[in-house]
Amino acid sequence: MKVTALETIRLEDFPNLLWVQVETDEGPVGLGETFYGATSAEAHIHGIIAPYLLGKDPLRMEQHQAHLIGYLGFTGAGAEQRGRSAVDIALWDLWGKASGQPIHQLLGGAVRDDIRVYNTCAGYQYVRSKPVQGTANFGLGGNEGPYEDLEAFLNIADELAESLLEMGITAMKIWPFDFAAEASSGQYISAADLETALKPFEKIRAAVGDKMDIMAELHSMWNRPQAVKIARALEEFEPLWVEDPVFMDHLGSLGEVARSTASPIAVGETRGGVADYRYLLEIDALSVIIADLTWCGGLTEGRKIATLCDAWHVPAAFHDCTGPVALTASTHLALHTRNCFIQEMVRAFYYGWYGELVTQLPPVENGRIRAPAGPGLGLELQPDVRTRPGAQTRRSTL
Repeated sequence: MKVTALETIRLEDFPNLLWVQVETDEGPVGLGETFYGATSAEAHIHGIIAPYLLGKDPLRMEQHQAHLIGYLGFTGAGAEQRGRSAVDIALWDLWGKASGQPIHQLLGGAVRDDIRVYNTCAGYQYVRSKPVQGTANFGLGGNEGPYEDLEAFLNIADELAESLLEMGITAMKIWPFDFAAEASSGQYISAADLETALKPFEKIRAAVGDKMDIMAELHSMWNRPQAVKIARALEEFEPLWVEDPVFMDHLGSLGEVARSTASPIAVGETRGGVADYRYLLEIDALSVIIADLTWCGGLTEGRKIATLCDAWHVPAAFHDCTGPVALTASTHLALHTRNCFIQEMVRAFYYGWYGELVTQLPPVENGRIRAPAGPGLGLELQPDVRTRPGAQTRRSTL
């Protein structure tokens, strides 16, 4: 078998999403995905990856890994890493289809049949606009369905928690501090703003007690002293974790934050490749490592990251606030990964627009998710995606 074509697909309605399909001379086609900077990742796929991969055996994924990056871009989650991630996921999907096996079996087998999910409390339009930056992308005020969870956590967090528990979802992630970070460029949070930001946590605990685990997302928006201040203020609510407290360019600050608070600190989704995660683990103070498979190098690299975390006795968790392929690939790896205890999802996306894009999704029942039936990922793009108004495709062929 050899690779005969790489095709990328973008839609005007989803400008941050990019899909790649890897075609072969024997028929199987693999599907991959990445998120944000879609045109730059697309340029890397066609400019660097395609000239290397065309004509090659698609099943030699480990051999291909270094060549999917090129000479530059081997750290962080830049365009090279995002393009590499999408193609790597597609190669795993292709292998699964060629062999008639689901990806979690190819990884070495599942250690569980399903895994607990947590709901990232975004709404239907969250991060749909381009570029992703600040509250302009929050998508507040929509009426697309019953799960406008971002507006809910800001205003009726108690009712939101009860709604999630009714679905069997026992963990939720919220980010009520962002308004204060944007007002001060992350340099200061006043006592009044801190009190306002803590209200959702107070409402959740008053309504449902400890039946709900709560994660606090800080979106890498704070300087170190303010991140410590916020994390300490959250201690009384016993968060499952506080995520990305400072910008991820000076990793030493993470250790200082983590050692200054009893709140568990979780980071990692914007890092790229196993070497980046080694530095995080060497801080020896973090409680959870988060990886996005569409940013960190795909399933090949994601499995290595999870194994490295296991050696440090740190749990891994996989990110999804992006697209349906990311969620599905993450679910396969989460089922295989012994030190993964929870998988992210966004119910507004899952029960909203995800189904418009792919043929099926990982089933979610009573707060737990499992892989879709079928080989590879277990899903395809909807047949009409390539021909929808505003669709843009680009092909590289032998």
